[in-house]
Amino acid sequence: MSARRIFRTLFPGCVKGLPVLGLMLVSPVWSSELVKTIEQIKPSIVGVGTVQRTRSPPVNILGTGFVLDDGLHVITSAHVVPEMLDITNKESYTVITGKGKEPELRSATIVAIDKEHDLALLKISGMALPAMEIGDAGKVREGQTLIFTGFPIGMILGFYPVTHRAMVSAITPIVMPARNSRQLNAKVIGQLQKSAYAVFQLDGTAYPGSSGSPLYDPETGLVYGVVNMVFVKGKKEAALSNPSGITYAIPGNYIRELLRRKIIKNDEKSPGLNNSFMN
Repeated sequence: MSARRIFRTLFPGCVKGLPVLGLMLVSPVWSSELVKTIEQIKPSIVGVGTVQRTRSPPVNILGTGFVLDDGLHVITSAHVVPEMLDITNKESYTVITGKGKEPELRSATIVAIDKEHDLALLKISGMALPAMEIGDAGKVREGQTLIFTGFPIGMILGFYPVTHRAMVSAITPIVMPARNSRQLNAKVIGQLQKSAYAVFQLDGTAYPGSSGSPLYDPETGLVYGVVNMVFVKGKKEAALSNPSGITYAIPGNYIRELLRRKIIKNDEKSPGLNNSFMN
């Protein structure tokens, strides 16, 4: 019996043409490729945070990162990396690798920061890890389906990378005008004075902790962006209880520039859209 006839038998009320669409949506070939891609990239996904032995708990995961280049460099969002550490109590940057109940802590140092595009490049200690590859973000089109993997809500769900699917709903300038003069603060005005650049608006749900996650192709695993913001309806707590399903990602081409420069720019200001957004 043909696949079309089986579908019509199971769903007799379907309109003409819908069976083909239904079979395409659950294509075993596409699903198989997705499984392989996720298995391949998971060893490259890391947690990013700080460690302080006298603190309880000693490890504080602030976001997600992913390995690239020589296997000893990690890309994450700039706002994930604290600008100041408690040096007195020996707080330091750390990257968490592995999975499950026995994650491995690796010391990390900041190599370069691009606050305008909310990106940070870290170097980690230890053996090289599998590295992801950067694709050409200029080839991404609206309507394209991508996926991102990270640690939503930190380690509350355990140290297991979680993958979400997202459609590119829009490629839009990051500068968003305030609705009225009351929303014009120093941060927004500073953003408006800078040159606008395009970001990916995603129809996908991300949570605090997802910042720094790679946005990549489900078939090739090529990185096209870095998740960095979630639109929040109301207060920040709503990101968990009532997620908007609107997420933003920085195009991955800026990663190439960061790798080329490898210069820390402390005088640049972080992006940020307005008070309705949470990093």
